[in-house]
Amino acid sequence: MNNFSYQKAIDVNNAISIINENADNKIIAGGTNLIDLMKYFVTEAETVVDINKIPNIDKLEELPNGSVRLGALKSNADTAYHPVIEERYPLLSKAILAGASAQIRNMATNGGNLLQRTRCYYFYDIHTPCNKREPGSGCSAINGYNRIHAILGHSENCIAVFPSDMCVALAALDAVVNISGPDGDRNVEFSDFHRLPGDTPQIDNNLKVGEIITGIDLPKKGFSENYSYLKLRDRSSYSFALVSVATGLDLENGLIKEARIAMGGVSHKPWRVKEAEEFLKKKEPIADNFAAAADLILNGAVGYEHNSFKINLAKKAIVRNCLMSLNPKSQRPGAKPSL
Repeated sequence: MNNFSYQKAIDVNNAISIINENADNKIIAGGTNLIDLMKYFVTEAETVVDINKIPNIDKLEELPNGSVRLGALKSNADTAYHPVIEERYPLLSKAILAGASAQIRNMATNGGNLLQRTRCYYFYDIHTPCNKREPGSGCSAINGYNRIHAILGHSENCIAVFPSDMCVALAALDAVVNISGPDGDRNVEFSDFHRLPGDTPQIDNNLKVGEIITGIDLPKKGFSENYSYLKLRDRSSYSFALVSVATGLDLENGLIKEARIAMGGVSHKPWRVKEAEEFLKKKEPIADNFAAAADLILNGAVGYEHNSFKINLAKKAIVRNCLMSLNPKSQRPGAKPSL
């Protein structure tokens, strides 16, 4: 790890001012990703700016319009176990608790979760070419060991995936990201926050230089009656998803009134296809319809030497998870969804 200086920010404007002093200044809150990146020399920091003492962005509050605001500094654990989240947004609670370990969730913050970087082996190995680290150097994963990599939305420049579980649920819930920067405050729809790699794989999201996340707004509708989060991985704890699915359904008179389906582990950002959700409207919540929706979601999926299995795995995961959402109690250990 390289040497760096350290400063504590006293408020949002102070943090923005410090990080704008030098392009190599980095914000730290929980530090669960930044410290790893610095240890592996993937990232260097001139100054680490500690934002943990900034007031008013560490809360979880219900807003007058019925939405809920997650403070950027609220920990993942405190968010997942908060009574409001467990009652109104159980899909989000399930997704958060599927991620990382209890120790990491205790430290990791909501804002930091949105900004974590890929866990691609080659991104972390500074001795191999990687367009995310060094644009134009090449993507080692394309012809390398790519079992955990993308099957959707990738480009010839990068096939890495975004690792967050929390963000898959936030995508399904249509969350909004609150941002502050030198030009003032702005809000970004969650679907527009993260980016596909295209020709600029080094840019993970649409946060501008010098901006910070202050909170995340959850719309009033939380799909608390019919929801499910399914994470398929190589081991049952502390492992990133090969494929994950967040599903929320609104049912009326035995038919689907509204559907939300988002996927993780398959792309450079949480993957959601609204065409598939529209297809499910006014249809029966049965396996055949969910399978047809899965085909729409996975349209254009392309695998590589070691990860082509993900395409079939993803389809089965979508169908299974949608069926599980019909009876959230089926998510308990040992329970099986009705087919």
